[in-house]
Amino acid sequence: MSLKPGQIMKLHWLIILSAVMPAVAQTNVASVTNQTAARNPRAAELRVACISGRRCVCGQVIKIVPEGLVVDSGYTALMAPPFTQSWVFPSGALVKRDPAAIERNEPAGPCIGTILLTDFPKRPPVKLYDYVVLLGYPAGEYRYVPVPGVEKPIRKFAAGLDTAVNLQLATGDK
Repeated sequence: MSLKPGQIMKLHWLIILSAVMPAVAQTNVASVTNQTAARNPRAAELRVACISGRRCVCGQVIKIVPEGLVVDSGYTALMAPPFTQSWVFPSGALVKRDPAAIERNEPAGPCIGTILLTDFPKRPPVKLYDYVVLLGYPAGEYRYVPVPGVEKPIRKFAAGLDTAVNLQLATGDK
């Protein structure tokens, strides 16, 4: 098959455009990100802090409140198969909490202790005493009332990074 000179020129420009377009798209994405950071440097700082402070929330739902799920986290067995197939498991799952587990200051490490989880998936629905396992980003603090008359501050985590950043911006948390 032979091409005419006009067709060769069109093909030449098509090849050049296909090589240049990905670089233009990457430049636009980078400039949008830089513009957002320039407009709100606090949001950019919080985003970085949330990413480095993320934890694997792996525990049992002990209370459902309007703000989210109160989770007793630290069931590290949930981080291994077969529990990695879904983010929620029924309360009948045979999982034990490691009493000697400690939380390390490392991204995506297991979260230990009682926490509030917000912005979690809505499907499948979560019931009291179900087990959950998903990544959570620090989103501030929550005043938990385990029994009437007792108030306890606990950490708040959001399953969505943007939600965590927005919650911290709204409350002025570090």
